[in-house]
Amino acid sequence: MQIGVMFPQREIGADPVAVRDFVQAVEGLGYDYLTIHDHVLGADPAKHSGWNGAFDMHDMFHEPLALFGYLAAITNRIQLSTGVLILAQRQTVLVAKQAAEVDVLSGGRLRLGVGTGWNPLEYEGLGENIHDRGARSEEQIALLRALWTQESVDFHGKWHTINEAGLNPMPIQQPIPVWIGGWVEAVLKRIGRLGDGWPGMGRWSPTKGAEIERVRGYAREAGRDPSKLGFEASVRLLSDNKLTPEKEAREWMSIGATHIAINTMDVGLLSTNAHIKAIADFKAAMDG
Repeated sequence: MQIGVMFPQREIGADPVAVRDFVQAVEGLGYDYLTIHDHVLGADPAKHSGWNGAFDMHDMFHEPLALFGYLAAITNRIQLSTGVLILAQRQTVLVAKQAAEVDVLSGGRLRLGVGTGWNPLEYEGLGENIHDRGARSEEQIALLRALWTQESVDFHGKWHTINEAGLNPMPIQQPIPVWIGGWVEAVLKRIGRLGDGWPGMGRWSPTKGAEIERVRGYAREAGRDPSKLGFEASVRLLSDNKLTPEKEAREWMSIGATHIAINTMDVGLLSTNAHIKAIADFKAAMDG
């Protein structure tokens, strides 16, 4: 079991000292990893009538791979994880290059969680097609792994062509672990067939155990060892299911979660120190 922290993207602010203090506290408290969400563009709700997305332009999101370049230099041990990077709205080869660089600079500490996202404004702004994002992401994962493990890559897919070319530097991990996020059945099948794990499995529910077993079943059908898959749950400080965070974490563990990330956002914490105290209290409760 690994215990991690969700980087409080929308509340940490843009002060690099505050970012440093929080992340170094995560490592100093003995957590195993840090995970971070991803969004590139936020809608202007004043110009998009009826906008009801989960975030807008007023919500801050640090770019994960750029941030990890900074965090690689100020941490020594914790794994750096995206949970998730919206892969299909990005150029695959560039993601492969950036991820390899982070893995090198961090000493092999990157875990790349990927997903397909939902925001059409981001896809439009980044020049990618939102409508084929699921199928295209599968080809992207195959290309990422080829680029991370082969010095010279010859790849001819539906959306990508590489003619005998490769990355330099190559990542330390060959390949970097790729976890696949999402909740619909097509994604669960994709995780079983292609993923190294399932990040952010959604809100706690007793039915989640059955979903984990379905993913393991899809892995077996694909000829893969389901025991090697990771399953990450996110636990909020303020839960709507009457469980304390540590009790919810233990419920997740009982049904097969291998990773637990504590989420300190959306509970009114107004300072970096308040977020640090919250993760310290959770770690003490889990260790007690």
